[in-house]
Amino acid sequence: MISNSGLQAMISILFHLFFLALTWWALQSLKLDAAIRNPKSLQARILYVLLAIAISYPVAKFFLDYVIWSLMLPQIYN
Repeated sequence: MISNSGLQAMISILFHLFFLALTWWALQSLKLDAAIRNPKSLQARILYVLLAIAISYPVAKFFLDYVIWSLMLPQIYN
């Protein structure tokens, strides 16, 4: 397991930023113009940001948990 908490924090931040950017990129392909009155408004842009955060957080959390669990697997044989 990652023993240095500073390193773990940096990896966690990088994972979250990567998945936030990936989610933002994926959301750009959605055509939400029919659901939003003015898609170029500030409110629509804030909605895109909030959607990206809401989607990317659990995805990043899943991958971080997966990495931590895979690092803990060798402890089975100790």
